[in-house]
Amino acid sequence: MTSPFAYLKQVRDEFAHVVWPSGRTAIAHTLVVIGIAVAITILVGALDYLFGLMVSRVAGG
Repeated sequence: MTSPFAYLKQVRDEFAHVVWPSGRTAIAHTLVVIGIAVAITILVGALDYLFGLMVSRVAGG
């Protein structure tokens, strides 16, 4: 088992090897994720609304 300080040093050394995305790439990927989340939200909301209508017609409400 390594000491916490040795562990943090290893973590710092590993972070030096990471290839970080540029700011432009990070923003572009963030916008893609937000767009997909919004699209899925709209799809699920529309399906919920349609299924709600079908259930209310079957239930007579």
